[in-house]
Amino acid sequence: MKNYPIKVSDDKKNIFAGHIKLGGVNPSGERISFTNYYMEKNGEPFFGVCGEFHFSRYDERYWEDEIIKMKMGGVNIITTYIFWNLHEEVEGVFEWEGNKDLRRFIQLCDQHDLYVMIRIGPFCHGEMRNGGMPDWLFGRPFEVRSNDEGYMTYVRRLYTEIGLQVQGLLYKDGGPIIGTQIENEHNHSSAQWGLTTGINNMWLNGGSGGNEHMLRLRDLAVELGIDTPIYTCTGWGGATTPVPDMLPLWGGYAYWPWIYYETDRYDGIKEHPATPEYIFRDKHNNDVPGSYNFEPFYQPEDYPYACCEMGGGMVQFYKYRFEFPYKSVPAMSVMKTAEGCNMLGYYMYHGGSNPKGKVNPFTNDLATPKISYDFNAMIGEFGQVRESYKRTKLQHYLFTEFQSQFALTKTILPGDTSGQDPYDVSELHYAVRSHNGSGFLFLNNFQDHVENHDLQDMNVSIELPGETLTIPAEGALTLGRESFAILPYNFDLAGITLKYATAQLITKLDVKDIVYYFFFVPEGMRGSYALQTDDVAGIETEGGHSKQHDDMTIIEVGEQTSSTVRLVSAAGKKVVIYTMTDKQSLEFWKTEVRGKQRVLFTDANLLVSGEDIKLESTNLEEVTLSVFPDFEAGLGSVSGGELEATSDDGLFKTYKLRAPKQEIAFTWTKVKNERAVLEFATGSLDGVKEALLQIDYSGDIGYAFIDGDLINDNFCNNSTWEIGLKRFEERLYDKGMYLYVSPIRKGTVVNSNTTMAGWNETAAELIAEIASVRAVPVYEIVIR
Repeated sequence: MKNYPIKVSDDKKNIFAGHIKLGGVNPSGERISFTNYYMEKNGEPFFGVCGEFHFSRYDERYWEDEIIKMKMGGVNIITTYIFWNLHEEVEGVFEWEGNKDLRRFIQLCDQHDLYVMIRIGPFCHGEMRNGGMPDWLFGRPFEVRSNDEGYMTYVRRLYTEIGLQVQGLLYKDGGPIIGTQIENEHNHSSAQWGLTTGINNMWLNGGSGGNEHMLRLRDLAVELGIDTPIYTCTGWGGATTPVPDMLPLWGGYAYWPWIYYETDRYDGIKEHPATPEYIFRDKHNNDVPGSYNFEPFYQPEDYPYACCEMGGGMVQFYKYRFEFPYKSVPAMSVMKTAEGCNMLGYYMYHGGSNPKGKVNPFTNDLATPKISYDFNAMIGEFGQVRESYKRTKLQHYLFTEFQSQFALTKTILPGDTSGQDPYDVSELHYAVRSHNGSGFLFLNNFQDHVENHDLQDMNVSIELPGETLTIPAEGALTLGRESFAILPYNFDLAGITLKYATAQLITKLDVKDIVYYFFFVPEGMRGSYALQTDDVAGIETEGGHSKQHDDMTIIEVGEQTSSTVRLVSAAGKKVVIYTMTDKQSLEFWKTEVRGKQRVLFTDANLLVSGEDIKLESTNLEEVTLSVFPDFEAGLGSVSGGELEATSDDGLFKTYKLRAPKQEIAFTWTKVKNERAVLEFATGSLDGVKEALLQIDYSGDIGYAFIDGDLINDNFCNNSTWEIGLKRFEERLYDKGMYLYVSPIRKGTVVNSNTTMAGWNETAAELIAEIASVRAVPVYEIVIR
């Protein structure tokens, strides 16, 4: 058996405050502040979970439900870009209506108790045309992204407009806006001027003026009413980071479409390299002043290691068509938290669509789709919920429920990991976060761009002062391919010491005089709990058995179903451990419903707002909702479906509901292999929340039009292309839709053999075919 040791000799983190010039108080007396390690709310650790959602890339009619989805996924801070070129496309004419209504979007976030951080540019990037800069800035007699007074005059006008939009919504006024990002990747990244792309490909200035420019932008924002407790900047790639006045934020991506456009480092690249993102490091340690993708211009322990751009997905680029593995996102969350991060930030958390412009119809960056900005995000372009959403949700529950103790834990590595090879997936990657001998063991068996395999026949030994914990104490540990885990050790279960678990803690719930802890067993593992025997006065197991090992009582739970372990501590406290399988955990939710914290299982997407419960399911009429503790006054009234049955299932009351089956009435006719016409009967989208058009095809790029208007596009990567139809409902009834797939062209020749101004292209082979088109309903059952 392979043993992986780690020594934890000094787990006291040096935490201090008072040196960071950030923070504030709202009218109710709530206070935001920072230590060198984490954000604080009212003097206590606050674990931030930031999710990026671009209001201007989404239909305003659906903002609210999508904001609720983000909250249900464990997000507590919504971040959003304010793209200058969308709000002032025509010089001097600002637009803040419809999908550009920043104020209404922030008000909705506030309504659902979410903080907001606004990213005000002026330069944003975000795969937006000119990086979000208006076209009319091109060629002006000054340099953009500089202290040139001509440029700053226009920035003042932009910030003045933003300041007007956010008045009354700032934290100091009782609003949700707690933070402002200044610029983006200043002195690190740029974008092409859209006017020049395909001709001489001119790039914007990458940023000049350094700290002076960034602080001047910050001061201008404050002067013009954008006065927030937190100001941030991006830190990676040598970007300008004016500490202590701004908090540098970090991130990481394991899918790099841009390398296929480099003409030096990656010229001629055929295969994407495995990245070092999934190797554990310590990024809050002065003894390691720099590491992969983290080279700060300050001592790492002086400021929190916080993130704003962890790859919550990645947009397709024309030269890099990939199938995004959704497990890569929760795997990255494991890495970042293990490395010392106490504020996660995902880009993107929610996908969207590029809006049409008035001057330039297509506002996308030229390497990406014209319309689609799905980003393979945790929530897709049309509200689709992905596996990455379901798995990160479990992690967010853990980090926020136990934030006070988790934030104190210190990163410990098994040694120097800087030389580890990302292509070597034969060894376990592991690390610890520990405080006073208690903490979490982080395990990873996910590596991008490499074939992963189960890791078997192993154990991990944590050498602590006075004891060594071997996990598991008996038998071997297995971690499934592409799996990861966060396992507690020496964890206090309401007076019972959990020496270790081969199951991942999710959250806890206090119901009357009993404390319930919820765990799941990561893929490949055998679930077990080792309890300090002297702490336990009584044990009852349902779906498991217990045995003695030295001074520990080990409880092993079943593999194929959930189990319940009821404990009584030596002090008489009642404790319940509820264990679910990896698959069952994807249907687990925790939220406040009808005035009380509850846990729920449902195979639908769960949206809770006030007294209302929405169950959203794709192509699934029958859904179940299991609740603990049950609703005191019963389920309530049901619309959009009916209640068919109720039953008791262990702790839970289970409700079986059914939505009336809907068939989306439409026809599609293939005109040619690469072209199809779709017609929709009036009323065919009635009775459903959404309808997803699903298209399987081969070729280069898929285009969807309504009466000549491009409404969506897709770079073919041999996965199903989806389009949400409800937002186009009336237009579809009136005009229908047509699809066109541009072909993959092999053996192309451009011929200009003429004395006149003529040239053309011929190809030896054209590949393009629409294989199937179908529409599936998205149902919504509402319970009040």
